[in-house]
Amino acid sequence: MTMKTLAALAVTGAMSATSAVADLVIPDLSYRTGPYAAGGTPFSDGYQDYFNLLNARDGGIGGEAVRIIECETGYNTEVGVECYESTKGEGALIYQPLSTGITYQLIPRATADQIPIHTMGYGRTSAADGETFNWVFNYPANYWDAASVMVNYLLDQNGGSLEGKTLALLYHNSAYGKEPIPTLTALAAQHGFTLSELAVDHPGQEQTSQWLQIRRERPDYVLMWGWGVMNQVAIQEASNIGYPMDQFIGNWWAGAEHDVAPAGAGADGYLSLNMNRVGDLPVLADIQSMVVDAGNGAGDGSNVGSVLYIRGMYAAMLAAEAIGKAQEIHGVADVTAAMVRDGMEALEITEGRMEELGMPLIGPEFAVSCEDHGGTGLGIVQQWNAGDEAWVALTDYIAPDDSVTDPLIAADAAAFATENNITPGCL
Repeated sequence: MTMKTLAALAVTGAMSATSAVADLVIPDLSYRTGPYAAGGTPFSDGYQDYFNLLNARDGGIGGEAVRIIECETGYNTEVGVECYESTKGEGALIYQPLSTGITYQLIPRATADQIPIHTMGYGRTSAADGETFNWVFNYPANYWDAASVMVNYLLDQNGGSLEGKTLALLYHNSAYGKEPIPTLTALAAQHGFTLSELAVDHPGQEQTSQWLQIRRERPDYVLMWGWGVMNQVAIQEASNIGYPMDQFIGNWWAGAEHDVAPAGAGADGYLSLNMNRVGDLPVLADIQSMVVDAGNGAGDGSNVGSVLYIRGMYAAMLAAEAIGKAQEIHGVADVTAAMVRDGMEALEITEGRMEELGMPLIGPEFAVSCEDHGGTGLGIVQQWNAGDEAWVALTDYIAPDDSVTDPLIAADAAAFATENNITPGCL
């Protein structure tokens, strides 16, 4: 069976399983199959379960029920575009592609169709420039923020200087994996460290040569931009050669339970970023009782509370809050995609609101504007405790170096605007 057929069946199944057509349509471009399913599945479970909670507990958003349309992409860019085209006509309000490759292809399409895209911590980094990318948002943080947060953490660990150090970037050889290179290159020049780049081809199961090089050169730190099976293989390889786990740090897509579990005790001490906190959030109890136990969970319930489940739930919360803001701005409950874009651009997330939603301190406070679609860019560093099988936050939120990232974003956005005959400005 082809990926295209799987995608069509996924859409048909999701729609036919819905007893009544609702007004607020949320597509989920999921991937529960293929080498990246271990990350895609818990994210989609959390994303869908939060909307299902709103339906069960609150009657939807502003009195309008949410209808989720799931479409399986297999993390395949072509199939992701097909999923977009097959679901947008249902009244789709917002897309969360969970794939940088798919995102790059959807930016011009969604802009032309006037449907907002939210790429939370991934996608095209320069989409933080809201005047160029009117329909794309990547709050609360982006890849270049992540790269800078990593370096700032390492600066703190080394008395404020990385002069003479070597940092190896082990990255997925794709648009996703290549995103941090401009920022790390600029930071290397600024702080005097050497950057070594090690590409890993899709899906990432073969890394022998890269780890032979790491064993031979022994860089001071290894930074990882991985996803799916690549993360598991890398952590196992690092353990095999005895590379210090507290000098090995992944980005926030390389720091979930399934990434470290295969290596067992060998993964103890491994570091990663996180854009949001994890823990026993009150909202999880509501989801368990009102959604999972009621038989309406997106999955079997085994992912509830995991790192990527919580991230999917967090993404859904931000989408729901933007829809609520759109309803408030326009004075109607049955909002359109264009209205939701307005809500996203006027979004403000405060500690008080997170507390009200049963997600105290799940993420940083931030506000979105026409000029800034990217948020604060804050990230925490967490560490895997193999004995307790738990991620432990080592830091509070660390800020990126905006003096480095902002000019890079401005330059890339300007180049995109020129290439695509865009006159930047607010809508």
